[in-house]
Amino acid sequence: MKFGRKITTNLYDEWRPFYIDYNLLKRELKSRTASHIWDDKDERDFTAMLKQELDKVYDFQKQKTAELSRRIRDAEKDVQKLVAQESSPSSSEALPAHSSDPESHQARPSDYGPDEGSDDDDDMDDNQSDASLEDLFHGLQEEVATLVADVHDLALYTKLNITGFLKILKKHDKITNFPLKPTFIQHYLEERPFYKYNWDILIVKLSKLYDLVRTRGHPVQGDSSAGGNQSAFVRQTTKYWVHPDNLVPLKLAILRHLPVLVFNAEKEFEQKDAAITSIYFDNEDLELYLGRLEKTEGAEAIRLRWYGDTDVKTIFVERKTHREDWTGEKSVKARFPIKENLVNAFLRGEYTMDAELQALVEKGKKTQADVDSMIQLASEVQYRILTKQLHPVMRTFYNRTAFQLPGDPRVRISLDTELTMVREDNWDGQTRTGDNWRRTDIGIDHPFDQVLAADKELFKYGVLEVKLQTQFGQEPPKWVTDLVQSHLVEAVPKFSKFIHGCATLLPNRVDLVPFWLPQMDTDILKPNTGYLTVERP
Repeated sequence: MKFGRKITTNLYDEWRPFYIDYNLLKRELKSRTASHIWDDKDERDFTAMLKQELDKVYDFQKQKTAELSRRIRDAEKDVQKLVAQESSPSSSEALPAHSSDPESHQARPSDYGPDEGSDDDDDMDDNQSDASLEDLFHGLQEEVATLVADVHDLALYTKLNITGFLKILKKHDKITNFPLKPTFIQHYLEERPFYKYNWDILIVKLSKLYDLVRTRGHPVQGDSSAGGNQSAFVRQTTKYWVHPDNLVPLKLAILRHLPVLVFNAEKEFEQKDAAITSIYFDNEDLELYLGRLEKTEGAEAIRLRWYGDTDVKTIFVERKTHREDWTGEKSVKARFPIKENLVNAFLRGEYTMDAELQALVEKGKKTQADVDSMIQLASEVQYRILTKQLHPVMRTFYNRTAFQLPGDPRVRISLDTELTMVREDNWDGQTRTGDNWRRTDIGIDHPFDQVLAADKELFKYGVLEVKLQTQFGQEPPKWVTDLVQSHLVEAVPKFSKFIHGCATLLPNRVDLVPFWLPQMDTDILKPNTGYLTVERP
């Protein structure tokens, strides 16, 4: 399908005037080049038209994202008022001291602005029946469904418009022999980067609102660390790739069933909260890489992981151990925390974790049994590092959106985006980490422009992991089955970020490559199967 027809077919009709007028720009190119040789005046006129279209798109997206944030805030306030009305029917203004949603701000009459006592509040009459309250919640459900559709369509709006600009610039340069594309991108698009909008902040807010409405203002409470307080845990996991075009639709589809898991509900979500970085260790024979690739019984992966930016003080040392089915055991991931300033000494064997971990018992943070396991783990990891001569080899970075009911591990879904693998080794004579446990020239500044292209792999897809914990013989929820059978995902069993990074960035050291590597050359974008479509109420 030609792009002019595609944008006309896929646009949201109410926003039609605010899309790039691709067909107009195309006609302008065609008519001018057909009548005469393209000259400087044509170039100035066409550039002015492009700038006008870009300003239109940029201003509209900016206005709509601000509007969506406002509507989400307003709906949250409406939920809080309804919950207060339901719990205290004699006084609709006697709102609870703390919202039932730990992430939201305390709701007070002043939160609703100078018109708090106006006629607009008549629909919150003190004598509303349970049925009318339910009707109001139903109305909020429709508003949330509309918000979901708006976010979905605005993400598609962004995709269609940036595609339109890039296509018309390419067509212009080819037809006119005037190289406009590089300068227009640098001087105009980069200054109005509507296509770089981060949808995660809106999606986190929308998820919280969706959960509030779905639970009638009483969201499930629990441990938001989602297993982070366990030193060893077992998961059944399936993995999928997600095309960039499907990332926002997929997140919106999932949040209708599971809320976005917020690890610190007391603070406003920031993009750095989603960042996860790991440093994988191996030796020059890539012994750990081969063991994981061949699924050798007992094969280990050893990594150091942190959450957020590089200024965090706590690093987690993790070991993943593969178990073959015939052993009757499940593959296990275990970990222990270490202070960042002690990492190098630990890796050199100059520092042991016994005293620091034992202190967790004294502080009441861990049981003695948990600490005994972690002390043993720390000793075994340190021994492996020293005897196998393991060094930093590969960094993985990504932003994670996790979906889970707090404290409920039965269904957990995570979607990793901006996945990047970066070399950490010093093997080719180039100093990357030096004597440190990680390189210090990068943080979480994706796409890591300061890193040589040969030292990084910018993975082009999102990575979806579906983790289920079900009773024996129990089927997973139907919506999960629909999700993984939909056009939104591409199954890639046993995909490993570490293995992929080594296979692509260390080709001269790797003899065996993973089965999915040739799949990278195949377009995984599929026709819409009708599953999980986002519809307006």
